[in-house]
Amino acid sequence: MKRVLDIVISLAALIVLSPLLLMVAVLIKIGSPGPVIYKSKRVGENYHIFNFLKFRTMKTGTDEYKHLVDLPNQYALENSGKAKYDGKVLYSQVDPLTLSSDENLGSLLFADDYLIREVDYLDKQISRKETVFVKVENDPRITGLGRFLRKYSIDELPQLINILKGDMSLVGNRPLPLYEAEGLTEDKYVDRFLCNAGLTGFWQVSKRGDNGSMSSEERKMLDVNYARGHNLLWDIKLFFSTFVNFKQKGNV
Repeated sequence: MKRVLDIVISLAALIVLSPLLLMVAVLIKIGSPGPVIYKSKRVGENYHIFNFLKFRTMKTGTDEYKHLVDLPNQYALENSGKAKYDGKVLYSQVDPLTLSSDENLGSLLFADDYLIREVDYLDKQISRKETVFVKVENDPRITGLGRFLRKYSIDELPQLINILKGDMSLVGNRPLPLYEAEGLTEDKYVDRFLCNAGLTGFWQVSKRGDNGSMSSEERKMLDVNYARGHNLLWDIKLFFSTFVNFKQKGNV
């Protein structure tokens, strides 16, 4: 029954909203160079990976920056040949054989363009595991039109195609980027992937865009609780509640 409703409602919505979708596509194309539709790999039910569709709201060529939004100076080299990295130091473009013994680096990990102490890398991984999700207020990558589309959730409308294809459902847990999903493989959180990925869901309706008042742990547990207890009646309630909570409260 849920799949039947997904097909009927998503198909009807695509037909009814087609003038709006066309207008938005034209405005995006006029407003900034790049594709109208943004595609990214997302993880849905049972860790199924699929191409997730959204209207593009960011400047092109900035997607790789999402891991660095809170670290804008990661690649800004100082005169000493070192770059700041979350309060630590990356030894960029430095031959490790030339480092003096008083640097006391310990074990080093090598990347393509820098070295990092293993202890610093582990600290960063622990910090990332605790937060998991990325949410940035006043993200500099977002275009002016993109802010409007995000505020009113218009950028999400192309996911009606994902729903029609069967990648997603109208209601479920939001599909996660790969880098977020890889942090949720523990037994405590894995159940959140046992239900359909959704256009809307429990935590979106509960605290939609509430400027960070919801902790990462709270969001994770809301997803887990939904996956363990969802049913068709609950889905219908969440679907209609979305129309009351679709507007973002923050500029994120």
